[in-house]
Amino acid sequence: MYKIFDMFKGTFPQVMAAFFATVGAISDGMQFGWSAPFLPILQSEDSPIRITDSDINWLESVYMIGGLAGLPITIYMVDKIGRQKTVLFASSSSFTAWVLIGIADNVNYLYVARFLTGLAADVAFVAGPMYVAEIADQKIRGFLAGVIFLMMLGGFLILYGVAPFVPFYVCSIIGGIIVGIQLIGVPFMPDSPYFLLAKGNYEKARRHLQKLRGYENVDKELDAIAVAVERQRTEKGGPQDLFLSKSNRKAVIIMTVLNIAQHFSGMTVILMNLHSILTAAGPVYVSSNVAGILFSSVMLLAGTITVFTIDLLGRRILLAFSSFFTGLSLLAIAIFFTLQKHGYAGPEVAWIPITAILVYAAVFKSGLGMIPIVMTAELFPAKVKAMGMALADLIYLMAGLASIQLYQNLARIYGIDVPFYIFAVATLATAVFSLTFIPETKGKTLEEIQYILKGEELPSVNKNNVELHSSQKIGFQNQAYC
Repeated sequence: MYKIFDMFKGTFPQVMAAFFATVGAISDGMQFGWSAPFLPILQSEDSPIRITDSDINWLESVYMIGGLAGLPITIYMVDKIGRQKTVLFASSSSFTAWVLIGIADNVNYLYVARFLTGLAADVAFVAGPMYVAEIADQKIRGFLAGVIFLMMLGGFLILYGVAPFVPFYVCSIIGGIIVGIQLIGVPFMPDSPYFLLAKGNYEKARRHLQKLRGYENVDKELDAIAVAVERQRTEKGGPQDLFLSKSNRKAVIIMTVLNIAQHFSGMTVILMNLHSILTAAGPVYVSSNVAGILFSSVMLLAGTITVFTIDLLGRRILLAFSSFFTGLSLLAIAIFFTLQKHGYAGPEVAWIPITAILVYAAVFKSGLGMIPIVMTAELFPAKVKAMGMALADLIYLMAGLASIQLYQNLARIYGIDVPFYIFAVATLATAVFSLTFIPETKGKTLEEIQYILKGEELPSVNKNNVELHSSQKIGFQNQAYC
């Protein structure tokens, strides 16, 4: 316990910067899980907005389509205007979407809002973790990078706990207030020293790093960052280098597998269809609304424990543990629906769905549901980070769309058990991949991680944080005027 608190000494400015960079993820969580409680409301007799069966499918999918539309915007903005201003753009889009939902009197408002929130979430979930990884001390980088998922989990809990019991517009007010906090706080955050050095502003990078660290003497760390930026500046940064460079290629493979695994572990399907899945399971010990609150509460608790232990236990072991037990919980759900399909789901097995769902919530958020977003920001070097994270995000969104379509079609034709068997196998395979292919990044600087991916030793000059020559510092300063 002492180690956990000790690692936070002197990091308050970083924690506050990370908070404002990620607090909008509460709104994103509310939007991600929006369809679970709201679609049954919109399908009811006293619905405030009439929808069709086709709308049900599209209101889930258009969120992911909005994310795809956000990819080119993300790639351009994070390197052109910076991580900080890109987060501000995302929160502005999200605020607009909540206003549209709040005033909606027909389904077209909802389509536009869902598209905007998907776009905003895509931009935020690239720019936010990128910013956090670049401002954080390595001893708490895993914790701060995981905070964005805690925020998102808090959004699920708010949504599931409020939406079924209040008027339709109330969640829009809550979401708008949360995004408003980010809109107010983001302009006061220090910017990323990596971004400022990449733009040639050495003195500004020094000032912002001093604010983040809370002390004046940051020259050694700033010089180490400058050396890393300068080295990465000399490397090619075209899209092809994501695949031609050994380290980048390994990063792409890792993130491809993990981002596909997140969705093919049933994450999107369960979060967007939790209430209908539990209803299909038949009579259970609690209502679907109460189950939604329990589900999101367990996820939030598990996620909180994970972010406090990720920098102590490490990424790889948590990924393997989480993937294995997530796969077993999915297998239990699949077996239950098979029994139900063949008429064997009597009262003696009625406990399986809700138990498996709650176990899923706990074990999924203990690793597989948290660590990929942390590692995405760690694995790619600065020169191709925007492209690498955007590619990872593209794969994430495509996998999300694919998992939704797979579930909806297979469940309708063959039964709910079939897609859950597929999810179980995919997740168990991820456990094996985690142990055999993923390197441990715990306690490593971003520069050290690049050399681990290359399979090389970090040069001693970087290990000792040797200062830049004055001519190199002048070079960074002069670039600001070019």
